[in-house]
Amino acid sequence: MAPPFRAEHMGSLLRPQALLTVREAVRDGKTAEEVGFDETEKKAVADVVNLQRQLGFRALGDGEFVRTRFWGLMWDEFDGTIRLQDAEASMFRLYHPDVVSLIEQDRKVMPGDSVIAGSKLRHNPSKSLSNLHELRLIQAALPKESWADIKLTMITPAWFHMRYKQGKAYTPEAYSNDGEYFADVAKVYQEELAQLYDAGLRNVQFDDPGLAYFCSNKFRDGWAEDKDNIGTVDDLLDAYIKLYNDSISKTPADMHTGVHLCRGNFIGGRHFAEGAYDIIAKKLFQELDVNTFYLEYDTARSGGFEPLKFLPANKFVVVGAISTKLRELEDKEEVKGRIMQAANFVAEGRGQTVEEALKSIAISPQCGFSTHESGYPLSEEDQRNKLSLVRQIADEIWGEP
Repeated sequence: MAPPFRAEHMGSLLRPQALLTVREAVRDGKTAEEVGFDETEKKAVADVVNLQRQLGFRALGDGEFVRTRFWGLMWDEFDGTIRLQDAEASMFRLYHPDVVSLIEQDRKVMPGDSVIAGSKLRHNPSKSLSNLHELRLIQAALPKESWADIKLTMITPAWFHMRYKQGKAYTPEAYSNDGEYFADVAKVYQEELAQLYDAGLRNVQFDDPGLAYFCSNKFRDGWAEDKDNIGTVDDLLDAYIKLYNDSISKTPADMHTGVHLCRGNFIGGRHFAEGAYDIIAKKLFQELDVNTFYLEYDTARSGGFEPLKFLPANKFVVVGAISTKLRELEDKEEVKGRIMQAANFVAEGRGQTVEEALKSIAISPQCGFSTHESGYPLSEEDQRNKLSLVRQIADEIWGEP
């Protein structure tokens, strides 16, 4: 069976305290050698890979243990990027959901780590090593015949564009317009994906909070009121779909690609985006050239399953029906009923039976368990119980990996 598998998770898992301790020690000035950082990291990844296998998951990752935040260091490693320090709030779209939560108007504060293009973006194999490092750690924990099951998460190519005001994602010396910028971003992603493919990766999941923001009326209203913007908010969605399609246009046929429309699982379990998928579903499902859509459906803020009527026959949906924000364990039969509701809408749109539609559906938690390295409400036992429930539901509905 090829991905997506019937039981999936979105990548990030709760970090063990031993890993957090040595990482903090390095931040405080100790060397990696002094605190045994490499050995601790390698063991932590091996342990979490083993946990996923014990729980019956086929799409295996490192829990994003190598990263401090879910987007990792990939963009910092591209030639041409500049890391911002104390940037002016005026650089940002203050109606952008994660910026709204992390930046205050008229203050020099940052929405997390942020970069812009200070010169032409280029992929440099000697610098672009963080994703490769993650992949190799996972491979070291697995027999080679299981390497094809590895899934690596990767930040959306639009991550360091959407948050910025028009034309502020790059300096005037680097690019004169978005089209030039997007063309180079796509080339950089093509080369990163090729490097990872050559190293053995066959499954990549793009994490994209931004696509979910197109479902938000607050974001859409903010865009319309921002007179600096060029074009409509739906023109921006078209541009991002093209950016994705260009970025993955050179991936070989046996490289599975998917996109997770993340609604946010920030520290403390906060979400950033609300709004049903209806407003973007037809365009997104039919024009974005990924194999799989990972959709959050843990609460009413995501709307109903009706948009799944637009899912093409050659694409898959992973229904994120289990919460990573709430400790309470979901009712198994209720979740199974929701999966059947989703299947009914897929079947209706395709003219299929429900049994046929189910072949294009899988289940997962709605988001990662630890999109940043610490500060989340669930315990490791809660996490295990949630993942076990995903596996149980998949077994009872499909009876396959």
